[in-house]
Amino acid sequence: MGLQEKEMKEFLANIANVIKDMDYIKSEDVPNIDLYMDQVTTFMDEQLKSCKRYEDDKILTKTMINNYAKNNLLPSPDKKKYSKDHMLTLLFIYYFKNILSISDIQSILNPITDKYFNGETFNMENVYDEIFKVEDLEASKFFKDIAKKYKQALNTFTDFPEEDQKMLHTYSFICMLSFDVYVKKMVIERLVDHMNENQKAKQSDSEENKQAGEDKPAEEAS
Repeated sequence: MGLQEKEMKEFLANIANVIKDMDYIKSEDVPNIDLYMDQVTTFMDEQLKSCKRYEDDKILTKTMINNYAKNNLLPSPDKKKYSKDHMLTLLFIYYFKNILSISDIQSILNPITDKYFNGETFNMENVYDEIFKVEDLEASKFFKDIAKKYKQALNTFTDFPEEDQKMLHTYSFICMLSFDVYVKKMVIERLVDHMNENQKAKQSDSEENKQAGEDKPAEEAS
């Protein structure tokens, strides 16, 4: 087995283990009772510790959670207690915040929480389960794409000095992954802009209809 092929298999095996360790929190693992802030941060730290890059990295702090509530990103707690819907919303925020701005997350999440937070027929648990049911199906495709990019990276810089090959292959692989993330982030931002435009159009139509309703009696009176 050649050195590159051996390294590739070892690398892909390592990536597979990382993805396995980062298994998402299932909705049934989230407590069905309301929690105080300390209980929320303890739960998140324990459940998401595999996502940490460094041991002292913070998952969700009290300050972060309070700021999310103050900025209308997270519905306010009821008597300082956080429900299961709060917890699931916080998980969405956690996954989004590494690639999106707070304002973009707000544009994405607010229509969802406005409609389904503490909903009677459908709630945030239904939304969460539906999303991650799709993510389960995508996991294998994601791994295959990673493997494909890594193989492509090992075939770049073939004319460069042999002693630099490993460094350059790593650089090539990082560039491929970064471009993929960049394009997907750009698509998400365009979708958010489109959502905001639609929301503004609806508000404008609503205001125009309201104004027309207020003007009508005056016209009829004349």
